[in-house]
Amino acid sequence: MSIVVIGSINIDLVASVSRLPAAGETVPGSNFMTAPGGKGANQALAACRAGSRTRMIGAVGRDAFAAEALACLSRGGVDLAGVREAAAATGTALILVDARGENIITVVAGANETVLPGDLAKAKLEKGDVVLLQLEIPLASVAAAIEAARSAGAVSVLNTAPFRAEAAPLLANADYVVANETEFDLYAAALALPGAERAARMRSFVERTGRTVIVTLGPDGVVACSPDGPVAVPALAVEPLDTVGAGDTFCGYFGACVDAELGLETALRRAAAAASLACQTSGAQAAIPLAPDVDAALRHR
Repeated sequence: MSIVVIGSINIDLVASVSRLPAAGETVPGSNFMTAPGGKGANQALAACRAGSRTRMIGAVGRDAFAAEALACLSRGGVDLAGVREAAAATGTALILVDARGENIITVVAGANETVLPGDLAKAKLEKGDVVLLQLEIPLASVAAAIEAARSAGAVSVLNTAPFRAEAAPLLANADYVVANETEFDLYAAALALPGAERAARMRSFVERTGRTVIVTLGPDGVVACSPDGPVAVPALAVEPLDTVGAGDTFCGYFGACVDAELGLETALRRAAAAASLACQTSGAQAAIPLAPDVDAALRHR
């Protein structure tokens, strides 16, 4: 079994600011860096660092950013045979990070928009594989990947970021849905899920679909609802430096735990710990912890 990530590959352009600007405002920055990113690439590296054999399906441009966008994946051991060059530019994320570690992000999809259902043949899905998906590639490709996973007997994990209202119907088809609290509330409204509170809406989703939904809550940990009932686990107590990539770290580690058949509560606890550790280092891929570091953090919780 292995992890197959079908998703985005970006180069991140990151500026540090004392506070995030309001509309029309210019705020001076204190630092600038470039770093590899993209939700798909981040999750692939996280799954690999968690200990799973990982393959990446995606696209980069024929430009100066492509090599840097793939560098960490290559060094980290991710199989890149399914990544091709496209005529479009390598995907780019423009990120501002404030003194509290909060961020705002604009993404230019570029080559990621060329990841089409025809690319799925490179995935060579097998029974027991875990397919990680996000929403930074065309939705038709995400839908086709979920269907291909089901046909192959693989498990699909759909991270609902970034929020796209038109993606709401896809949530019912994935085996696991991972959203942050804002995304889930938006999708709950789009799907007209009944319930006055988030927990009730999560139960409604599970009753309607038979799937498992997971909602990450930042420093408050993570809650999930499956056909077997609710689960909640805390986050590690950390002082965040940079929250960029924490959600992707969670998804990659969660996918690796599903691949290892560790059970839902154990998977949530391990993924939440990894995401907490990722907040203590700047950048997305550079901040993804190694499995021994997560083990140590859980032992000393």
